[in-house]
Amino acid sequence: MIECCIFIYVWLTMGAEQAALTEAAAPLATADGYRGIWYYNQPSGDQYKYKYSGGFATYPQQHVPIAYYSPKAQKTFFVYGGRAAEANRLLHMVSYFDHRTKTVPRPRILLDKKTDDAHDNPTLMLDAEGYLWIFSNSHGTSRPSYIHRSTQPFSIDRFERIAVTNFSYGQPWYVPGQGFCFLHTHYEQRGRSLFIWLSKDGRTWGDRQPLARIEMGNYQISWQHQGPQIGTAFNYHPKPVGLNARTNLYYLETRDGGRTWTTVDGQPVRLPLQEVQNPALVHDYQSENRLVYLKDLNFDGQGRPVILYLTSRHYASGPGGDPRIWHTAHWTGQQWRIRPVCQSDHNYDFGSLYIEPDGTWRLIAPTEPGPQPYTTGGEMVLWKSTDEGASWTKVKQLTRNSQYNHTYARRPVHAHPDFYALWADGDTLQESESRLYFTDRDGTHVWRLPVRMESDQAKPELVW
Repeated sequence: MIECCIFIYVWLTMGAEQAALTEAAAPLATADGYRGIWYYNQPSGDQYKYKYSGGFATYPQQHVPIAYYSPKAQKTFFVYGGRAAEANRLLHMVSYFDHRTKTVPRPRILLDKKTDDAHDNPTLMLDAEGYLWIFSNSHGTSRPSYIHRSTQPFSIDRFERIAVTNFSYGQPWYVPGQGFCFLHTHYEQRGRSLFIWLSKDGRTWGDRQPLARIEMGNYQISWQHQGPQIGTAFNYHPKPVGLNARTNLYYLETRDGGRTWTTVDGQPVRLPLQEVQNPALVHDYQSENRLVYLKDLNFDGQGRPVILYLTSRHYASGPGGDPRIWHTAHWTGQQWRIRPVCQSDHNYDFGSLYIEPDGTWRLIAPTEPGPQPYTTGGEMVLWKSTDEGASWTKVKQLTRNSQYNHTYARRPVHAHPDFYALWADGDTLQESESRLYFTDRDGTHVWRLPVRMESDQAKPELVW
């Protein structure tokens, strides 16, 4: 409690919501391999043990993006929640996959977060010059959050600390010529509110601008389409239950890098949104007694949003929440077209939606039950649609006969076909090791990042 009060005092006495702490940047220490954090949330007192749990190196869905492919560097850079060698303690890790050599380096340790809470996992963005920006989140206000920038373009060797502040569920987007539009959550007395934070250079930030404050809060997912067009899809947390009653589906977008916001059909809105029934509403799931779990947001070839989400009957693990139905909501230019995709056995089964230049839609998600059914994750599956989600084909089960459940398959910005999704595994019923995996666009193989490395570079291990 004393440490928390000291942090808040220092934060407030700096005259702004940040501290410019640019330091002489020493080379980051390296780990000897790729190991993820293990995490659980809300013990349930039944056979499923927790509301959700497992290997959460790439958790949660509100942290976007965590990976970014650079054609110039021919590397996919990524961040994840790593684990200290001696304990299940969260380290913010940064690395890359080299598409020329098909190797990865020893991952670099950016930060010891001094917690095991995977809500503190980092997010990543690259600017126009190729500098890496890492936004280190915090779960609430009891721990500080950080912004770091690489000292050289396309390099993970050294980072300077730009700011110490506080934010949760960070979603940084860089708009060439304008700077950063940083969508995030800030914990207020009233609940978890959505905010916009703008900066021309990443060093000087204006005041946070509230986006949504509906009853007890909101969760959001977002994505950038082209340049200044950024969309966000969100739900809301009704009184008196809060986040375990999350429901409804909303959408807003900006076409000027975050300065003004509109509905999907271009109607300006006054922020923050505070009413349950408002112009951003896509579908009223509260009236159907369905919970809404957000998964991903993408855009079709005409820049029209497609929202991926799951609806459920109950917040807890187990069959009481069935049917858990995956959906897409696609803006056609005139209306939202909502269609089912598939079903799975847990609310926190998470997948990524890919929309390719030829119009192919792909979904990579743990939609098959894993070795621990009705808990978070499962076996990873590749789904495909060639008719904008009207029908889906299960192309391939990517993992099978796994030791642990696989969780949180994440999509890189400008995803390269050779490194299309990144995820982790872990035991969902007790603390365990957690490994990291990736697959290619067609699901031809699944590779595991090396858990132990004997040299500075190594090729991932082919496992499926």
